[in-house]
Amino acid sequence: MGLLDELESEAQRRKSNDDDAAALKAARETAYRTALEPAMGKLFAYLTELVAKLRQLQPKIAIRHALAGYGDVVAYVEHEYDVREARQPSSREITLAFFATVASSECPNVQVEGSARVRAVSALFQRHRLGAPLAASKDASGEIVGATFKAKGRVPLTAVFSADAATGQLRMSFTNFDDFATAVKTVAPDQVSEALYDQIGRYLMREPTELLREVLPEDYRSQLRARVHHDEVKRRWESQIASRQQEDIAMLKREYGLGARFNRLGDAMGKLRGLVSRKP
Repeated sequence: MGLLDELESEAQRRKSNDDDAAALKAARETAYRTALEPAMGKLFAYLTELVAKLRQLQPKIAIRHALAGYGDVVAYVEHEYDVREARQPSSREITLAFFATVASSECPNVQVEGSARVRAVSALFQRHRLGAPLAASKDASGEIVGATFKAKGRVPLTAVFSADAATGQLRMSFTNFDDFATAVKTVAPDQVSEALYDQIGRYLMREPTELLREVLPEDYRSQLRARVHHDEVKRRWESQIASRQQEDIAMLKREYGLGARFNRLGDAMGKLRGLVSRKP
C-alpha cells in the first residue's frame, strides 16, 4: 500500500470513529429527552409522595452498621426529609436527605486498649460523627493508651438520582444505607419504570429488595459455573488422594510392624541356634 493509500485509509478510519461518536452522542441525547427527563419528573413525584406518607405514618426504621474495632451502631430514622430537585438544560438531579438518631442504649460499650487501636477507633468515630471516647487513660508521657467508646449522635443518609444527556443513563448513589459508605448503580433508560420506583422506595425504607444486586451477563455466569465445577472436581480429587495417602501410610505401618516382628523373631531363633550349637 502506497503512502497516499495509507493516509486515505487513516482518514476514513477517523471519519468512521467520528461518525460513531456522533451517533452515540445523538442516541444518548435522544434517550435523555424522550425517556430519562420525563422519568425523573415521575421519580421526583414518587419520592415526594413517599416521604409525605412516611412523615404521617412514622414507621420504625432501623439502621445497623458495623464499625471496625467497635461493633454495631444502631440508629432509627427520623422522619424529617429534605427532597430537592436541580434542573439544567441537559441534566436533572434529585437529592433526598434525612437523618437516623443513634440509639446509644442499643450500642455496645467497648473498652479499647493500646494507643494505636484507640487512635483508629477514635478516627472512625470522628469521621462518622459518633462522639468522642470516654474515660480515656494515659501513660506517663500523656499518650492515650486506653479508652471507652459508646456511639451517639446522628447518621446522615443521602440518596442522589441524576441523569444527563452526556451519559444517557440514570445514576443512583446511596450514602450510609447499607453501611458507612456510598453505593452507586447506573440504570439504562429502558429500565427506569414504576417497578424501579417501587424498589427504590423499599430500599429507602430498608425493606428487602434487589435494587443494588447486579444482574450478571450469561457468559460470565457460565464462566462462574465452570470455575465452581472445576474447583469441586479439584477438591474431590484432592480428597481422594489424601484418603489414599492415609491408607498407604497405614498399610506401610502395618507391613513395617509385621516385618519388624519377623526380624526380631529371626534374630531370636538365630541366637537360640547359636546357643544350641555351642552346647557340649
